[in-house]
Amino acid sequence: MKNKLTLKKAIELIDKKEVSLKEIYDDILKVYKEKNKELNIYLSFDENSFEKAKNEKNKPLRGLPIAIKDNFLTIGFPTTASSNVLRGYMSHYESTVTKKIKEAGGILIGKTNMDAWAHGSSTETSDFGPTKNPRNPKYLPGGSSGGSAASIASNMAIASLGTETAGSIRQPASWCGVVGLKPTYGRVSRYGVIAMGSSLDCPGPITKTVEDSAIILNFIAGKDEYDGTTSNVPVLDYTKNLKKGIKNFKIGICYIDHPDISSTIVAKKTLEAGKVLENLGAKVELISTSKTLEKNKILSHEYAIGVYTVVQRGEVSSNLARYDGIRYGNNRSCFGSEAKNRIILGTYTLSKGYADKYYIYAQKVRHLYVKNFKDLFSKYDVLISPASPSFALPSGASQGNPMFGELQDMLVEPSALAGICGISVPMYKDEETNLYLGLNIMSDYFQEEKILQTAWAYEQKTNWNEWKNI
Repeated sequence: MKNKLTLKKAIELIDKKEVSLKEIYDDILKVYKEKNKELNIYLSFDENSFEKAKNEKNKPLRGLPIAIKDNFLTIGFPTTASSNVLRGYMSHYESTVTKKIKEAGGILIGKTNMDAWAHGSSTETSDFGPTKNPRNPKYLPGGSSGGSAASIASNMAIASLGTETAGSIRQPASWCGVVGLKPTYGRVSRYGVIAMGSSLDCPGPITKTVEDSAIILNFIAGKDEYDGTTSNVPVLDYTKNLKKGIKNFKIGICYIDHPDISSTIVAKKTLEAGKVLENLGAKVELISTSKTLEKNKILSHEYAIGVYTVVQRGEVSSNLARYDGIRYGNNRSCFGSEAKNRIILGTYTLSKGYADKYYIYAQKVRHLYVKNFKDLFSKYDVLISPASPSFALPSGASQGNPMFGELQDMLVEPSALAGICGISVPMYKDEETNLYLGLNIMSDYFQEEKILQTAWAYEQKTNWNEWKNI
């Protein structure tokens, strides 16, 4: 099945004329018709996308099919953010990221399901029904980019794009056993992405391998005149030093001494990952978790749960205020319960007399995470931790739990609040359930090259990634 090819391998075989683009599209269409109804990965899908692909074979991405999370504005597909408020909405312009993918010769094959407005970590809050985990359909794929992660795990796309606000790329990548890269805030443009938490949102790739993520990042990173938060820091060729190795890297292992984590399988497997990296020439050591800001210790992830809840809800209440049913979309009665809850809480925390008590105080604590990471990266090249506190949870687990997302993302929330880069790569598979755990690798601002080098070295030395030898 040619749909199992990685992005890198597909490009190589097309160039050698050993595989045709049509074979890849035919295999993806076959799997789509067989499995999408059950898994609910795509909300819209172009069954005739090969006709567009034929004219892109001489461009860098060779006309290969890319799945897109349904919060990127796209011409030719509805953009709904998985909400009934935007059911059937057709954008008049293209997001910067999807425009760059098209210019590089990638074909948008379909829009993937997500938690409505990206509110959640399960893809169960979608107004168009939940997505199931292709590794085991009795379990959740994670979220909010659950559809994009599932499109890769099911081989229904060659690569995909998601967005992360506090784990929404890395957590579903972990649960689906794929690779998910969250760039530094400002490395990739947010223009044309439906805003959720504007000071946090980061578009990024979800792919089969680390190298595939590096290839996609090469095309989507960079300054954008339409997004004032994008950076002028030069974009590197992220594939150039990918295989350079990590000899003499200093790596710190985080969070696994916390009482809620220390005795779990995720702590054990993270320690084993540390040993792998040590055997590759890195200097690896444990970093103690602290409830106060202390030098050479990592600030507990517990505070990030409350900080993210307040900051994100506040920004949500502002961003969703535009959906009034007058200018476009349906009226506010079409909001789901999760969106309504977040709007109400955010409005409350920003109201007169409470903003100082909640929102401004949360931003002060957020700055402590920034200071903490700045201190740690003066000593370490990268930090590692579990991407999620557990394997994927059973379908229905998010129901009736208003803090489900925050609790599932708690180990990646501090890095998301600080705006640093991180990547999740498969680090273990349970043979009985066929479910995965992910290793979260983090580094300082605009140090994507370091996390990619570390992730690639780990991926090559272990056998958890099923695509690495394809």
